[in-house]
Amino acid sequence: MQDGQAFERIGRCAEAVACSVLLLLLLSPLTAQENDDCMMCHEDPELSGVRNGEEVSVYIDAASYANAVHAGLDCINCHQDLDGADLPHDDDVALADCSICHDSEAERHAGSLHGRAAARGDEMAPTCADCHGTHDIRAHREPDSPTATMNIPLLCGKCHREGSPVSRTHEIHQDNVLQNYSLSIHGEGLFKQGLSVPAVCTSCHTSHDILPHTDRRSSIYYGNITETCTQCHAQIERVHRKVIEGRLWEDEPGKIPVCVDCHSPHKIRRVFYNPGMANKDCLSCHGRPELTAERDGEIVPLYVDERLHNLSAHAGTACSQCHTEVASSATRSCETIVSKVDCSVCHAQQVQDHEASIHGALHAQADPDAPVCLDCHDKHATQSKHVPTSPTFAQNVPVLCARCHRAGESAALRIESVVEDIIQSYSDSIHGKGLLKSGLVVTATCTSCHSSHRELPSDDPGSTIHADRISDTCGTCHHGIEEIFKTSIHYKESHEQVPDLPTCEDCHTSHTITRADMPGFRTMMMEQCGRCHESEAETFFDTYHGKVSRLGAERAAKCYDCH
Repeated sequence: MQDGQAFERIGRCAEAVACSVLLLLLLSPLTAQENDDCMMCHEDPELSGVRNGEEVSVYIDAASYANAVHAGLDCINCHQDLDGADLPHDDDVALADCSICHDSEAERHAGSLHGRAAARGDEMAPTCADCHGTHDIRAHREPDSPTATMNIPLLCGKCHREGSPVSRTHEIHQDNVLQNYSLSIHGEGLFKQGLSVPAVCTSCHTSHDILPHTDRRSSIYYGNITETCTQCHAQIERVHRKVIEGRLWEDEPGKIPVCVDCHSPHKIRRVFYNPGMANKDCLSCHGRPELTAERDGEIVPLYVDERLHNLSAHAGTACSQCHTEVASSATRSCETIVSKVDCSVCHAQQVQDHEASIHGALHAQADPDAPVCLDCHDKHATQSKHVPTSPTFAQNVPVLCARCHRAGESAALRIESVVEDIIQSYSDSIHGKGLLKSGLVVTATCTSCHSSHRELPSDDPGSTIHADRISDTCGTCHHGIEEIFKTSIHYKESHEQVPDLPTCEDCHTSHTITRADMPGFRTMMMEQCGRCHESEAETFFDTYHGKVSRLGAERAAKCYDCH
């Protein structure tokens, strides 16, 4: 009995000691070094604290933290102001500074739209924790992470969705961003098909270096957007090369429309675009016949006939593909246009040829008579040269060139020619009669000999009608005759040491070419040969053949009957 009472007294003493120790622990300050020390309090779901005068939960889910990317870190690695602090600590705890480990991301964020807003004291500016969380941060590769590809639109949508406080109080250039994205080809691929490869917000705007589209450093700046889009659409330039001079896309991005000019941001649709859809915006004004503007003191029409444009060679071309200075973000897209259309965007070779031609040289000298693209091709109703109503259709080319080269016109007055009226001479020639009277569109026209865009004088070595090249030019149609000519003594490459060898033009002329079987041709041929072979011509007329020929006998033997 005495032993039992002793044991009972010992037990009561032990309990008293334990309670005293526990009370001492609770009342005495501890030094926080281990996570378990912190979790003694913070694993309580009802634990709260005060921040900025408001009560906030300071509960930490231990299981969630154990699966987070920071699970291997100590609390004091992030909350460094608590390193060595006594427990329990007060509510005045500094927010974790993510830049301690993530300095490059923090630097980019500080210079971005979000970081600048935070520096201004904007309460709606997102911080690291707003996107990544605090104690439950997951790697972006994990499906349940808010920064996982599939979740990015919803994450950004917390602020940028329709009707959100941010969308109501801040000036954002795009409306209904989340709704439009969800209906786009990117959004449908992500949400409906579960594809993780379509572009999301961060694909275009980046994760931390988010800048306005007007900032030259921005990934969505006009000059950078192509590079941004080609991160995924790497082969799209091959497609563009079919319709434009593709290299200009990167070398001179200001010359041609960029992706967002045709594919509206956030509204990119799966259907193949009908460029006329974008044109509707332009035609809402330019479709009015009365629309005009004043330029250099003159009233000029700005009307575009939609019907003619839709029938033209450019029917599949959007307005912005030619008028490249349009700005889709402007209130009136065309108000930013200051330069004339640059045809080289799509027709680089033709423009290059024109610049090298006599026409281009005169235009560079500001000669008012120099023809440019629009003198031969219509602005908005440009037709293919294969269309009979086109001014560049073969049968219409002589009439087109006659605007300047007909007798009395500007070009005819300034060009010294042995032919008084070039256009009329052509009309009377075998080529002209074949084209204009017989309707043969395969016969030679002005552009067949002079080229369409690289017209040069005959004394220019680069000219298609230069003495060294004219046989090649004629040979494009008269191939068989060219092959025979190349075997003759007159061909320059056979006898390069002989100067001034005759060419096609020396015998057949330039614009008054006649058929070889027409009356008078054989007699005229003797005179042509006699220009160079004077002594042979004189002795020929002493012969029987020559004497008969003098009497007008066409069938009498002539030079080429023997030679």
